Amino acid sequence: MARVLYIDDDEGLCRLVRRAMERRGHTIETASGGTEGLERLREGRFDLVAVDHYMPGMDGLETLAAMARLPHPPPVVYVTGSEEGRVAVAALKAGAADYIVKTIGDDFFDLLQSTFTQVLDRRRLEAEKAEAEAKLRASYERVEALLKEANHRVANSLQIVSAFVRLQASAVTSEEARSALRDTQQRITAIAQVHRRLYNSDDLDLVEMSDYLATLLAEVEATWSTPLAPHRLRLSAEPIRLATDKAVSMGVLVAELVSNSFKYAYPPGVAGEIRVDLRADGPGFVLRVEDEGQGFTPGAPPKGTGTGTKLVRAMASSLGADIQHENDASGYRVRIRAAEGCGRGASLPACASP
Repeated sequence: MARVLYIDDDEGLCRLVRRAMERRGHTIETASGGTEGLERLREGRFDLVAVDHYMPGMDGLETLAAMARLPHPPPVVYVTGSEEGRVAVAALKAGAADYIVKTIGDDFFDLLQSTFTQVLDRRRLEAEKAEAEAKLRASYERVEALLKEANHRVANSLQIVSAFVRLQASAVTSEEARSALRDTQQRITAIAQVHRRLYNSDDLDLVEMSDYLATLLAEVEATWSTPLAPHRLRLSAEPIRLATDKAVSMGVLVAELVSNSFKYAYPPGVAGEIRVDLRADGPGFVLRVEDEGQGFTPGAPPKGTGTGTKLVRAMASSLGADIQHENDASGYRVRIRAAEGCGRGASLPACASP
């Protein structure tokens, strides 16, 4: 049963409305003008208000504007005369839920009943929709929090594994074993950094690559730069974003290529620069890693285990990218190009600059 406030300065009509609408299942209270109606609204809760346009002192539009400033105003049905279409439009623009033309007889009460029912049904549906959306948002926030926590724990666990590998590398006497363990550490770090960024980001689907690569390369440099290999890393990257799995592939790939340059590009004791460049290329991207070192001899066996070369190929394949090598007297260059995008985020293509 709806509790309705009917505001009209016509006391006779108010009595008729009360009797007619109570027979139709509503609880009707009346007010003789806008000022009294506002007082009644402040005193108690009503499911619906019907307000007449022509009233002395404060007319219907003024009353409607004042009701809109209340903390939780109920929906309003605006009552107008038969020739007051302009007033009805003004009332709807001012926030009325519906309007009804005032007439004499039972038809008016039937129409009033029908309008009340429609307005109350709309309000109920709106409330149910708002409640459902609030529950959905709360559910999404819970899932997001769980994903952030999962990424945090994965990043911490991988960081611990990386520390174990670093300790093991410092304990072995074989330079070959030490180099292999350092490579393993860099691969773990590349993956851990992705999860750490997802934990600290509001976007759980995409990783911003320029910041990620800057942090990753700083760790690679700290691992491999020594007095015998005092090389300088230079990164130039557009702030493109990649899907999480693609970011992992990119990180492992860059770490492998840069580590190889640290180890093999320059003779011991010779300083040199290693450059990493990442650019959007239409719906895809182009990654370049280059140095000015001694390159390699075509057809020569790999200087290491060959695992790094296999990883580079596998990561490029997972990115849907092709690899081009350039090797001459001016140095060694690798270009990795993905022709297509890497998925889409909520608002931007993953391979587009935000």
